[in-house]
Amino acid sequence: MIDLTIKVDDEVLSRAEARAQQEQTSLDALVRGYLESYAGSEQERARAIDELLELSARARSSSEGRRWTRDELHERR
Repeated sequence: MIDLTIKVDDEVLSRAEARAQQEQTSLDALVRGYLESYAGSEQERARAIDELLELSARARSSSEGRRWTRDELHERR
């Protein structure tokens, strides 16, 4: 594991430390979690898109058939 050094405004760091303490966690854990999420987010997004496209391809529904009017779509009961 690599140590990371960053520069942060003193006031921001103080507020972040206080909030982390309230949440019973550490700044290290918060930054590590953020970086893990950030690094994996593109892969997760691509996987979600692939799953959505697969579901769409397997769907038996179609846009043919009855057409709804705007008023019918917005009708309140």
